[in-house]
Amino acid sequence: MCIGIGLIGVGAIARNVHIPDLLNAEHLQVTALCDIDPAALEVGRSRLGVDPAYCFANYRDLIVCPKVDAVVIATPNHEHVNMALAAIAVKKDYCIEKPLGRTRKETDCLASATREAGVKSMVCFSYRYKAAARLAREIVLSGELGELHHISMQYLQTWGNEESDCPLVWRFRKELSGTGVLGDLGSHMVDLATFITGRRFTEVVAQAGTLVPVRKLPDGQGTGTVDVDDYCNFLANMEGGLSASFQTTRAAYGRGNYQRLEIYGSKGGLVYMLDADGSETDTLELCMGPTMSRTGAYKQLVIPKEYRVNQMKSFEDLLLGKEDGLSATVEDGYESMRVLEAIERSFMTRQWVAL
Repeated sequence: MCIGIGLIGVGAIARNVHIPDLLNAEHLQVTALCDIDPAALEVGRSRLGVDPAYCFANYRDLIVCPKVDAVVIATPNHEHVNMALAAIAVKKDYCIEKPLGRTRKETDCLASATREAGVKSMVCFSYRYKAAARLAREIVLSGELGELHHISMQYLQTWGNEESDCPLVWRFRKELSGTGVLGDLGSHMVDLATFITGRRFTEVVAQAGTLVPVRKLPDGQGTGTVDVDDYCNFLANMEGGLSASFQTTRAAYGRGNYQRLEIYGSKGGLVYMLDADGSETDTLELCMGPTMSRTGAYKQLVIPKEYRVNQMKSFEDLLLGKEDGLSATVEDGYESMRVLEAIERSFMTRQWVAL
């Protein structure tokens, strides 16, 4: 069985993440492409071997294309909702990049429209597919750590610092992105915390700021103002009295794609890490029993191969009716938007915000 995939957006996230996975999928074949940049479209076309007749500049032409059975949306944030709604209108399943949109209000209709149309959805919270994260979830939900007390997480990158001299790309413009690092990286933290603990956010308080307020324009002709956050720190209360803290920034010197998540309970603790050594490797350390502060209490676990899954293979399984139930749906994406909105409101008002 071959499922025709229409890929909308042939930018970095598609080239580096989705296309390699799609090329390795057993039942998925990219049959149509869309991008407003002719050069990017041609690069994608030649790499995937797509017929030029099915390469489009307008996403609506791709969505109604008879060669397309399902859609992968890999575009800037401001285009997500309209593209997903267009797929829903013709009853085509879709996979969409995170965050779901720029604001919660903008995404209000998407979850209900998806549900009413009976189409399948998947939001690309890609760290749900890390083996260490999946094993951490199983350990936490089993109750092995006892009563959960604290969770803390960092998600740090460096590409937005002064030395990188990154131009004013869409991620630095509120009209296109909605928020800055909060939506880009913070959305992953919110989802991963919920995914692993099974707890929802109940209230938040946050601070955020812009470190590089002016950047050169992408064409090199002049400069423009950054109107989104470069860093965001927030505290949260989660269901069951779980106390949480989070830190994310694009200006953590020397960090590529670094994540660290620590969870402490009454009977044990665990530490999930990604990219600690610069290799994009994910690891999990566990401490159980009456260790107190003994040195070497945390031991790295060997993660069985069955925990290693692939995002596009999971989308394939979803389309074939064989999903494992661990992928994020549009409902999960909307819940994340609710939390992001509360965090943004908090750092604007400097107050705790209840969800």
